[in-house]
Amino acid sequence: MYKPNGHPGDTVIDVGKPSSFTGGLEFSSLTYTVTKKQKIEGKWSSQEVDLLHRITGYAPKGCVTAVMGPSGAGKSTFLDGLAGRIASGSLMGRVSLDGQDMSPSLIKRTSAYIMQDDRLFPMLTVHETLMFAADFRLGPISRADKIQRVEKLIEQLGLASTRNTYIGDEGNRGVSGGERRRVSIGVDIIHGPKLLFLDEPTSGLDSTSAHSVIEKVHDIARSGSTVILTIHQPSSRIQMLLDHLIILARGQLMFQGSPKDVTLHLGRMGRKVPKGENSIEYLIDVIQEYDQSELGVEALADFALTGMKPPPISDEDMSISSVYPTPQLAKGHEDVHRGKGTTAGGKRLPLSTGTGGRRSTNDWDHSLRSPWGTSKSWTPGQSVVMETLRFTPSRQRTDRKMHVPSESPVSYIYSNDILQGTPTPHSSDYTVNEDDYRTPKVGPTSMTHTHLGPKFANSFFTEIWVLMRRNFTNIRRTPELFLSRQMVLTVMGIMMATMFTHPEQNLQGITDRLSFFIFTVCLFFFSSNDAVPAFIQERYIFVRESSHNAYRASSYAISGLVTYLPFLAIQAATYAGIVWFALKLQGPFLYFVLMLYVSLLSTNSFVVFVSSVVPNYILGYAAVIAFTALFFLFCGYFLDSHDIPPYWMWMHKISTMTYPYEGLLMNEYQNHDTFAILATGNVTGVDILGGLHISTVESHKWMHVLILLGWAVLYRVLFYVVLRFASKNQRK
Repeated sequence: MYKPNGHPGDTVIDVGKPSSFTGGLEFSSLTYTVTKKQKIEGKWSSQEVDLLHRITGYAPKGCVTAVMGPSGAGKSTFLDGLAGRIASGSLMGRVSLDGQDMSPSLIKRTSAYIMQDDRLFPMLTVHETLMFAADFRLGPISRADKIQRVEKLIEQLGLASTRNTYIGDEGNRGVSGGERRRVSIGVDIIHGPKLLFLDEPTSGLDSTSAHSVIEKVHDIARSGSTVILTIHQPSSRIQMLLDHLIILARGQLMFQGSPKDVTLHLGRMGRKVPKGENSIEYLIDVIQEYDQSELGVEALADFALTGMKPPPISDEDMSISSVYPTPQLAKGHEDVHRGKGTTAGGKRLPLSTGTGGRRSTNDWDHSLRSPWGTSKSWTPGQSVVMETLRFTPSRQRTDRKMHVPSESPVSYIYSNDILQGTPTPHSSDYTVNEDDYRTPKVGPTSMTHTHLGPKFANSFFTEIWVLMRRNFTNIRRTPELFLSRQMVLTVMGIMMATMFTHPEQNLQGITDRLSFFIFTVCLFFFSSNDAVPAFIQERYIFVRESSHNAYRASSYAISGLVTYLPFLAIQAATYAGIVWFALKLQGPFLYFVLMLYVSLLSTNSFVVFVSSVVPNYILGYAAVIAFTALFFLFCGYFLDSHDIPPYWMWMHKISTMTYPYEGLLMNEYQNHDTFAILATGNVTGVDILGGLHISTVESHKWMHVLILLGWAVLYRVLFYVVLRFASKNQRK
């Protein structure tokens, strides 16, 4: 038995692990607290809210555990907490798998998380999608073994008839919704994870497809995996495939156990399932009744924890809730019963604070030797925890949860001073063994984990090669992405070659040639705008794949760059070949092509970086257009560098239009050829550069290429930083 810090009125836990528990995921006192701002009486105040409140339980190995509850119960939040998808420091509690304490990094390497939305490449077939997943997750095994694994998985998931069908999307016909969901599951279980998390796997599917998906998930569980899924209103056929239930409401545990025990659980609280009704649905209805009453769901949470029968809902309770939803009397307690855990003044309150109108279980001392006050031995799968509560009559209860020092937060699992001895409910047939639930000291000698091998299945260069193959496959299946830009540059090159041919040898001819160069720079910048949706479309795929270490963020960033290098070179060479000879431009042709190529590379890198920062297309295009206007304004065309105010010179330096514009002018005018004949004398190329305050030194034009290349590298590095540290599917 362990009582942290020994404060009077604290809960004393006395539990043990049942001998019938053969392995799986265990979790103790999961608490997730966020700070919200709320306007009360015209003033904003910060309030701490428990989205999850001391949830303790387990998910047995080889079984399908369903997390259920009414809307707003915290199902997805709870699943994210178990899967390590809540930012470090925000979640408190302990999680272990088969008796081994788990950290978020270990969870990533031993689990798979299937999101609610199917994020797959639409122009890959079912077989190709699973083969690429095998390449990422199975490591350096033979190609034949990977193919064999994929073929077996296709058979297990019932996808044999659609193996060569495209995944499809809104604009392209492909597999059905149920088949797409099964492909999503297959992508994440190809490596045989011990843990499988599914967020609403039946969402958006018809009854038959939903049953088929859960049936396949049931088979996966029977193969030895621990499966946990959230599900909303499952059909009776699906309920027969569920082995274990965890029912939540307002972030608190309402029931845990076998679906067969729901009727017994309702009977113990004095509720009889009406004839012909589903017991699980009726329990959720009862939960909502308490939630809408003055009692709140805390009464049912107490019942699930201690076995103390909840007070019945009276007509008066219902009338108070329905007729007076926000009475002045309950102003300080309304949020408490709604699970918000705060008062009107913004002060933190426990979720189980009692109200003055009902007798609290905290007003007397009591000790429960068994959850129901009997000596009957219950089987695993019941919603009970054996807990001894000790209270002193002189001390009013302020919180059911253990005293936790604020100076020692728990990150995901552990603290040295908290949650040791926290119970994990399996059944009421307990054998007390407090060491089974003690959190070990975090340190090199006390935290031991099973060696799981390398963090990533493949080497760095192997990842790049596989990603490049997938990129080229997608480009080949969607050639319009490349051909559209190629067509634009070809048509515009022809138009420029016909409009600016044979410039006159006067000032207007010089102005026309300058206009050609600045338009060329702007054209190449704007032609890269179609890269805005490139990462936005793939963001969720990247997050899903990288969140479980399918590949490195650096591999993704480099492979994307290398994939598009030849296409950018073709585009630059096409435009240069059209305009160079038609306009009889000066200087080396190689430099002209190289500058256009590096210009495309830098602008593409910039646009890709912007697309990784913004949340959607609208903001992406708005940001690119805004920066394009700024770069255009300060590139030196409207005002040369000598005339730009000193406090705006930094904009001239960071403009990625400055260097291609000046570089192309240097290539054209770093000579003494005559470009205009005036009454005052001839105007040579060096005179033109001198008038624009642009260097006439030959080496400086090559320096502009290097600077522009440096900007391209910088934007790609920033893109990698965003991928590595900001593109994580985690709650804060």
